[in-house]
Amino acid sequence: MTRKKVRLTYITNDSVRKATFKKRKKGLMKKVSELSTLCGIDACAILYSPYESQPEVWPSPAGVQRVLSKFRKVPEIEQSKKMVNQEGFLSQRITKVSEQLKKQCKENREIEMTQLIFQSLIGKASIHGLNMMDLNDIGWLIDQNLKEIDKRVDLLNKTSDGPQASSSSVAPMPSVMPEATPRMNVGDNVQMEANTMDSMPRQQWTMGFGGDEMMFPFWDNTNVNNNSIWSNTFFP
Repeated sequence: MTRKKVRLTYITNDSVRKATFKKRKKGLMKKVSELSTLCGIDACAILYSPYESQPEVWPSPAGVQRVLSKFRKVPEIEQSKKMVNQEGFLSQRITKVSEQLKKQCKENREIEMTQLIFQSLIGKASIHGLNMMDLNDIGWLIDQNLKEIDKRVDLLNKTSDGPQASSSSVAPMPSVMPEATPRMNVGDNVQMEANTMDSMPRQQWTMGFGGDEMMFPFWDNTNVNNNSIWSNTFFP
């Protein structure tokens, strides 16, 4: 059976408060004894209560005096270095919890923006209606992802560029971009081919059929001007 969580407030009932004091005093003394034995440190405990006329000490009055004398020999800066009161302890806890909350909010924001980016890529969401804060967060997240990609690429390149890879690798040929050729219309292309045909000398082909030869000129039966050779094309 699990222990019921105790509310840390002052116990107004006298009898319950007294019983709680005796019970927890015994547990505190036991913890101090275990801490000193297990960790090998000098420790002592002094408890004052309204229920007893003399304070209760652990391990003994002489042991308490020895630990206190050793503590007084430590410089004051070292004595107060790790000392905190209730206010200081709560302040430290608040600062730590605030940092954890800020970190968790940042992680949640990154997850939210990442999901929004993926939904935008598949067409389920749009970034046109977002405010400037959301757009800035998306831009920052994209920049971070690009930096991570660049780091991975550099790491892969350094890993692949070993002594064997460098000796067997061949330097890439410089790419030469062809000069841009002006686009021509179909009519200009036909006219250019017609001019080329007119400027070329007329030739004759010889075809043989079983020893008989038939001579006919190459350009005689072709008239470019009447577009007879372009009658079956898709262009008008």
